[in-house]
Amino acid sequence: MAHKVIISGGGTGGHIFPAIAIANALLRLAPDTEILFVGAEGKMEMERVPAAGYEIVGLDIVGINRQSLLKNLALPFKMLKSLLKARSVLKKFDAEVAIGVGGYASGPLLMMANMMGLPTIIQEQNSYAGVTNKKLGAKAKKICVAYEGMDRFFPSERILLTGNPIRKSSVAIENKRAEGMNAFALDLNKKTVLVTGGSLGALTLNDCIKAGISKFVEAGVQVIWQCGGYYYDKLKAELGDTLPAGIKLLAFLDRMDYAYAAADVIVGRAGAGTISELCVIGKPVVLVPSPNVSDDHQTKNAMALVNKDAALMVKDNEARNILVDTLLNLLKDESKMQALGDEINKLALPDADVVIAQEVLNLIKK
Repeated sequence: MAHKVIISGGGTGGHIFPAIAIANALLRLAPDTEILFVGAEGKMEMERVPAAGYEIVGLDIVGINRQSLLKNLALPFKMLKSLLKARSVLKKFDAEVAIGVGGYASGPLLMMANMMGLPTIIQEQNSYAGVTNKKLGAKAKKICVAYEGMDRFFPSERILLTGNPIRKSSVAIENKRAEGMNAFALDLNKKTVLVTGGSLGALTLNDCIKAGISKFVEAGVQVIWQCGGYYYDKLKAELGDTLPAGIKLLAFLDRMDYAYAAADVIVGRAGAGTISELCVIGKPVVLVPSPNVSDDHQTKNAMALVNKDAALMVKDNEARNILVDTLLNLLKDESKMQALGDEINKLALPDADVVIAQEVLNLIKK
């Protein structure tokens, strides 16, 4: 008999990629599994999930608006409406297990699943659990985590250290350095920095790289600069013809594997999904945590690595002054680069998707 599993959450690529990876792993382990996704109306998952070949239902739910209190007046009504819709979805689909990966939709869906007595699993991606997941964790059968020490937030007997599911295609970099350099038309004999601000880009990183172009050129260092679709046109207009050959400005990276393979040092934000990929890549990393996330998650994620000598961290408000120099100094220090790469690689948990999928199937058997 086919198993029926609901996966809920989204909002950012960092929640959507793991959700799809878990779904794919479930189908590899138990091909007749039926999977339904539940997301938030108007969010990224409503496009990305169908593109990956899965059906998705949307809830009319939003997060708390910290800028405008007035906009929160409708929240209780949206929550009630979402709970009722979640109940109808769970009943109609006849789900056996509900998985929450974080994001707005996972709250009402898992709350309702708990009320209905359905087994639930949480996949907590960060080193610091958010309010919703802490509440949901009280009733979840299993909490799959990516960092040690999560018993501060959840009952220790139900925690499973799985890591975060990652995009396997992105981290398959073995023997691809020459291919990667060729794809970006870069010089094989020069040191290369990869800058990635995620799918939306990051203003701080873009400002730092823009101001540091002459320093990179002077040091003979190449840059693969993924600036994000939101910033690309403006930067292209500003820098256009003046960009040196070794500085490659891109809106986004189609082939993350080539970018990772070409890089000697990687600089990026400290989202959970990014960090999980970087652990598997095993190269020296400088993290600039985004200050615009709830509970300052990213700083806590970065510090979990810094405390193990597995990464360097530059604060967002200091980056414009010191980031480029930090990168150039690191590139001169071969032994430091080697040590950072070795330590971050020790934290890699590359099979998270399969481990979590197996746990889902175990729960159904019970």
